[in-house]
Amino acid sequence: MATTADFRNGLCIEYNNDLYIITDFQHVKPGKGAAFVRTKLKNIRNGKVLENTFNAGVSVNTARIERRAHQFLYKEGDFFTFMDASTFEQITIDPHLVENAGLMKEGQEVEILFHAETETPLLCELPPFVILQITYTEPAVKGNTSTNATKYATLETGAEIKVPLFIEQDEIIKVDTRDNSYSERVK
Repeated sequence: MATTADFRNGLCIEYNNDLYIITDFQHVKPGKGAAFVRTKLKNIRNGKVLENTFNAGVSVNTARIERRAHQFLYKEGDFFTFMDASTFEQITIDPHLVENAGLMKEGQEVEILFHAETETPLLCELPPFVILQITYTEPAVKGNTSTNATKYATLETGAEIKVPLFIEQDEIIKVDTRDNSYSERVK
């Protein structure tokens, strides 16, 4: 059990018979009336963000979540198979639990969140940045651009992202997995 005074970003709570991670919170003490806490809660199972207000001092149930390092092995049908980096046990996960699956390649290191009491996988997160090779992109034409012009590029995993015009085919780039955007070239 925890109270609203224990709220912090990343805390996992049980709310409405589901698990939510607090992504943002703000303690508010108005000049008149009781204090309260505004929160943004992200549902672990479907990723939807919910805004909620708790009265100050209210007790909530917390859930113990463990992050474990895994390595992506292969995709079989719609399911992804991972190997625990410490015990070498393999686990198969539904595709809806994997965030940004299009940016994941074989051998990729990821973190899987597990519910500690039930040992069920809740979410698979890629690192903030991944390094991938571009397999196809249109060549840029000089003089045909304005500032910040972009084009589509296909990555080695099959995902498509927008890249600046100066990026060529077979270059290696760093991709931000949080918003599927180009970050920089890798030398």
